[in-house]
Amino acid sequence: MGTGKARDIPSGLESVGRRFECWRKTRPTHSRIPDSLWAAAVTAAGRYGICQTSRVLRLHYYTLKDRVEQRSAAANDPAEGTAAAPFLELAPSVAHSFSTAPVGHCECTVELEASDGAKMRIHLKGAQTPDLAALSRSFWNPVP
Repeated sequence: MGTGKARDIPSGLESVGRRFECWRKTRPTHSRIPDSLWAAAVTAAGRYGICQTSRVLRLHYYTLKDRVEQRSAAANDPAEGTAAAPFLELAPSVAHSFSTAPVGHCECTVELEASDGAKMRIHLKGAQTPDLAALSRSFWNPVP
């Protein structure tokens, strides 16, 4: 009976792993990993974590960690043309026509964190809530 480890690897990480294995089989001895493969590994580490990515792709943990941190620093560097996430003010919405009586005091805080270290905290009070799905999509996939 197998250990089931192959089933624990997400399909996206598995496809990057196949690219690495193909490169390893065809590379000249002692050649450096191409930048395109490093970029795929860093992206995978942002999604699946540095530990799992380094283990599946057979990369040195700290080398991958350094590359992830370098990309994160470059993404947050204003000199690179990419500014930090802007402040977004949510204006109160108009009450729904079907809701005439106050519902009660509802309050919560939603925190979002991107793989590059950007963070967003949303504090919600009252019954009216913004479209959190659309808001989170715009945070994780900003339009340039």
